[in-house]
Amino acid sequence: MSLLVIGGHERMEKDYYKLAKSRGYKTKVYTTMSSKVKNSIGSPDAIVIFTSTVSHKMTKTVESQAKKRSIPIIRHKNSSKVAFNQCLEKLESCLGNCSECCKCKN
Repeated sequence: MSLLVIGGHERMEKDYYKLAKSRGYKTKVYTTMSSKVKNSIGSPDAIVIFTSTVSHKMTKTVESQAKKRSIPIIRHKNSSKVAFNQCLEKLESCLGNCSECCKCKN
């Protein structure tokens, strides 16, 4: 399973990778906007966006790409380890039933 993490803090990147890997996710992390983001989203199983640490432009870019590809998005205001674990738990309870799930749209 693959996961795309948008936002967060650069110093936390290793923690995001470690936590996701421990749950079986292959992960890409983009903490800042770059020209690569739009073209390298690919087709992950889900996207986690930390809304307090990401620009509006980056959020809109990722959301539009996700909408085109029907990729679920989980948003969280905080970008801590605990918040990331909550996102992964939410994702695991949601994955596979996203058409009926309202958790991804919060």
